[in-house]
Amino acid sequence: MLIDARGKNCPIPVLLTKKEIDAGATELTVLVDNAVAVENVKRLAAANQFVVAVTGEAPEFRLSLQRAAASDEAVCTAAERPAWALFAGRDVIGAGERELGEALMKSFFFTLRESDDPPRYLLLMNSGVRLAVENEQVIEHLRQLAEQGTEILVCGTCLNYYGLTERLQVGTVSNMYDILGRMQAAAKVISL
Repeated sequence: MLIDARGKNCPIPVLLTKKEIDAGATELTVLVDNAVAVENVKRLAAANQFVVAVTGEAPEFRLSLQRAAASDEAVCTAAERPAWALFAGRDVIGAGERELGEALMKSFFFTLRESDDPPRYLLLMNSGVRLAVENEQVIEHLRQLAEQGTEILVCGTCLNYYGLTERLQVGTVSNMYDILGRMQAAAKVISL
């Protein structure tokens, strides 16, 4: 399988590669035109038990990926992992500059979406509900998390408070009882 990702900005080379890995490919050749894409694809490959050989230089790197032989070690599948919940009570990360906090939040959800262990539950409250309404990049990441099985609960009281109920793009309007129940069901809860 050949993936020509030259001229594509990150994260496109990673996403194209991940799509083929998820489809069951065991050998891939990925063409990219920059060192950042090389490193990103190498990390994805390593996380998915692929051995990578890189040849060439800018503007054409060739990454040859081959699935590593299965080891005898037990591998914990996603279904066997303990359920965890992510609680977002804000629409930014940190307490510094808002612009930086928004950029960090976008990057966080992109990275979470690409991880092998997405949360079972994503719980949005207070200004965190804006993530499912106003930020198109984060909304797309949330949609993909939902497709991977993450249940997204969005506080209805909070949506009403901010006048956003009719604009919800992803997730289910929920309540404190259900949100608390998901927290109690989770093996761990991480708060942003």
